[in-house]
Amino acid sequence: MRLNNVDLDRIAQTAALVQQDPEKARRLQVLEGEWVLDDGAPQFRAFITYEGGQTVFEMDNPTFMGGDGALPGPMHYCFSGLAACYASTFALVAAHHGVRLERLRIRVEASVNFSRLFTGAAVPVMEEVRIHLDIASPADETELERLEELARQRCPVVWTLTHPVRLRTSWSRLPTAEAV
Repeated sequence: MRLNNVDLDRIAQTAALVQQDPEKARRLQVLEGEWVLDDGAPQFRAFITYEGGQTVFEMDNPTFMGGDGALPGPMHYCFSGLAACYASTFALVAAHHGVRLERLRIRVEASVNFSRLFTGAAVPVMEEVRIHLDIASPADETELERLEELARQRCPVVWTLTHPVRLRTSWSRLPTAEAV
């Protein structure tokens, strides 16, 4: 059965698997990319493999950050991921609770301070991220409030933004053109 474009049977199957074996809830997410050095080309390409295939995301910084502003920049992809994850979580939670959505729109916004990038200033890059949902549904206000609270509690990207996550970086040397 599908509700709100969510396959409830698959959700139930996954939930049952996770209850039997919590390790079944884990999925490795991998994105590989490359900074493009050719003038006039998109500055970054990410190669993303997903269950149904593979795609390429291209990025170009805005002009104030040295790009041409010809494509979405890193913050666009960051906010797009947050918006998609939050809307997805809300739709999934609504479907799980039998609430039909007629329309669901989302707006994500934040004032971004790039001083840290340009001057090294010890200021927050963002002080607040705002998410707003526009919802058309026959459900009453109390039910929609409850669903929104559940979405906020369960959204993986919201959790990542609101809880410290260990970050490890590393690097390795590639051969240069002279060494080849």
